[in-house]
Formats: sequence, structure tokens, C-alpha cells
Amino acid sequence: MFKKSKLVWLALLIVGIGTLTTCKRVEEPYKPTWNSLERHSTPEWLKNAKFGIYTHWGVFSVPAIGPNGTWYSHITYFYKDSPQRKHHEKTYGPLTEFGYKDFIPMFKAEKFNADEWAELFKKAGAQFAGPVAEHHDGFAMWDTKYSEWNAAKMGPKRDVVGELEKAIKKRGMKFVTAFHHAENWWFFPVWDKRYDCSDPKYSGLYGPIHPKGEKPNKEFLDEWKGKIVEVIDKYKPDLIWFDFQLSGMKEDYRKEVFAYYFNKAREWGKEVEVTYKDHDLPPGVGIVDLELGRMATLTYHTWITDTSVDDQGAWSYVKDAGFKSVNTLVDNLVDRVSKNGLLLLNVGPKPDGTIPEKAKECLLGIGKWLELNGEAIYGTTPWTIYGEGPTKMERGGGFTEEHEVHYTAKDIRFTVKGNVLYAICLDWPGEEVTIKTLRRLYKSEIKSIKMLGVDEELEWSLTKEGLTIKTPSERPCKYAYVFKITRE
Repeated sequence: MFKKSKLVWLALLIVGIGTLTTCKRVEEPYKPTWNSLERHSTPEWLKNAKFGIYTHWGVFSVPAIGPNGTWYSHITYFYKDSPQRKHHEKTYGPLTEFGYKDFIPMFKAEKFNADEWAELFKKAGAQFAGPVAEHHDGFAMWDTKYSEWNAAKMGPKRDVVGELEKAIKKRGMKFVTAFHHAENWWFFPVWDKRYDCSDPKYSGLYGPIHPKGEKPNKEFLDEWKGKIVEVIDKYKPDLIWFDFQLSGMKEDYRKEVFAYYFNKAREWGKEVEVTYKDHDLPPGVGIVDLELGRMATLTYHTWITDTSVDDQGAWSYVKDAGFKSVNTLVDNLVDRVSKNGLLLLNVGPKPDGTIPEKAKECLLGIGKWLELNGEAIYGTTPWTIYGEGPTKMERGGGFTEEHEVHYTAKDIRFTVKGNVLYAICLDWPGEEVTIKTLRRLYKSEIKSIKMLGVDEELEWSLTKEGLTIKTPSERPCKYAYVFKITRE
């Protein structure tokens, strides 16, 4: 008996030591190695949030010429026969006399109100939101010690990132900052002495002077890293979004930045995430982003897409840009969520700081739909099958919106929360709908079926053809319609 008890205590001691070792390993700080950084997990708050909003706003908002407004300066400097160069010379004069830097005094942001923006994003149903902190153009939107070329010292003369951080967090949303500044190295032809960008006194904006084709030097890499660390320390973002070209930064710098961020988050006592594109980071370190696209089918990993309310990928405010319909935006949000995706939706404000009315209509339309149907989106997980219907994407991945599809009432998407299965018809199905996929259910496991926005229980039948549901006499909303199937 004694020997047996001794063995039991020995076993418990070994388990205890193992538990302590495990706890110690979990509590270890992140090290700047990929093996250490891949221990990081995507936060539950982000998986549950599903939908966020960010803004492309800066000096490039002044000329407001597309199709991609944020690339105005790059195209103008590099391509003499481009519509942008011709517009520039006709409107402002030769590029040798009026350069990109000369737009800065015109970027006044006199009507910018961070609380109004944040309130709009909240009404749109966004769970996380924030600005592009710095785009390719080298103009920082916060008060940075690394460059005088920033919104606090020039143009608006306001700390845009800081004001938005306070306004967004005050409304219970998570805060996002986006960084594109890795591309600043090659965005302007700093080696071309015909232009102002080759003058060293402007290199804080246009990037360090260097021979064409040379890789980023230590000066550039140090500033790239320093700006991110500064924003982390000053504004405590919950999510940092990175544009492409992250792979162009030395690995040691990338690893150091992410280790710093993850360790600071531990100090703050909160969970954070980073995004990346293509293969810029090893799997598991962050969440992959698909620009202007989405997956064609259900995936085992969580992903995010960034797209814009405008219909041409302008990103920033462009005078002649059109806007996507609310129907398209809602359908594509539902499609993403059903496939284990998240959405970061862009809005491009005008240079005075106001958000275009058509963009507001898009956001408020999404918000009105989510106010009624949000329980089928927020906090859900994908089901075993993402959906059914005749409309198929040609291919999945980034930059697939040029092959955009238009969904019908026969296109249905599924999400799950607890003991509820949501079947979302992407248009009004008529007097009844038969969902073929749900023939796999057992009649005994269906407790009730309702449509969100309607109190009454709906009539239904289950046959080998599928689950047939009679719809309510009146539509509770527009765009997409959610059947709430409660299971025993």
C-alpha cells in the first residue's frame, strides 16, 4: 500500500514539474526568432469581430486623381505619358517646379473630427478601426520624432493617429494602425536629379538618396523599425496591418519588431495581432491578408481581406470614383465570414477631413443590416460547409475583385454559434426556400426556425431533397436574409 502511494505521489510530482515547466515556457518573453514568434495566436476578439474599417488619408488626397489615388505621386514621377503626369503639369505646372512636397500646405484637414469618424464607424458595425499611419509617400500621420514630415508639424498640424486612437477606443472598438512605409525606399526616383526628390534636404519625405536598384540601407531600416515601435509605444494598437514589401525588410528587423510588439502586449495585458501579405512572414506569426479579394472556399486558417467602398480600388479619395452597392458589400462580408475570413473595409476621406456622402451611405447601410442580423456574423464560426448555390468565384486569393460575382437568392451561406446554425440567403428567396445541404440534418435535432427580424416561428419540412422553409409574409430588411435554425 505504501509503495503504491509512493508511486502515486511520484507521478503527481512529475506531472506538477511538467506543469510548472509548461507554465514557465508560456510565460517566457517572445524572442526575435520565427520559432518563438509562431507561438503567437490570433486573438479571439479578432476572430469574433469579423468586420473593421480603416482609412487612406493623407497628402495624396489633395490631387484626388485615380484610378489608384494613393499612387498618384509614384505614377506622376515615373511615367511622363501617364494621365497623372499630364494632369499634374496642366493643373500645377511642371514637376520640376511643383513637386509632391508642395501639396502638403494644401492638406489642411480643416473639417477633420475624429469623434465624428469614430461614431460613423461604430454605426457601421465595425468592431475595430483606425488609420493608415504612413503610406508609401513618407508622410507620417502622427507626431513622430523620426521625421519633420508629419501631420503634427505640417499640413493639418494635428496628431491624426493620436486623435483617432482616443475616439475609437472611447467607443469600445479595437484600434488599428496600418503601415505601408517599407515601399518608401523605391516609391520616388530619388536617384533622378531632375526632380526635387533627389535633393537630400527632402529625403525625410521622399526617402534616402540611393542608387537605383540598391536594397534598403541601415538608415532606412532603422527608421522603418523606429516608426513602428514609436506607434506601438504611444498608441498601443490592437492590430497592426502591413502592406506588401514587408519581405524587403531584413529578417532581423522584422523579427525584432514583432517580438517587441508581442512582448509589449503582454505588459499591457491584452492580445494583439499583425497581418501580412503573400509569404512575407512564416505561417502562424500573423494573419494573412488578401488585398481586393477573398478565398473561393472554406479554409482551415483564419484570413483577412482589405478592400474599399469605392468601386475601382482608388483607396484614397478620388473625385470621379464610384462606390459599391450596399448589397455587394453585405453579400461579400457574409461570404468572407462563411469561409473563415474577416473584412477590413477602407474609406478615403477628402483632404478637408470630411468623408464623402456616398461612402457614408455605404457604411450606414452595412450598419443597418448588421444591427438586425449581426448575431449571424459576430462571434460565429464557419460550419463544415461554407454554403451552396450556383454562383462560383472564378478563383480565390488577392486581387480577384476584377472578376467579381453577383449573388442570387439561391446562393446561401452558413455560420454557427453555439447550438444555432445560421443559413443566410444572399437575396430574397420568395415564398419558400429549399436548402439542399441541410438534408444532412435529422428532423429530431431541429428545435425551431425563425428569420432574424421576425418574431414568429416559420413552417418547415425536411426531406431527402433538403430543408424547406416557408418565408415570412414581409421582408424584415434588405440585401441578405438570415434563417436562425436552433438545434436541440
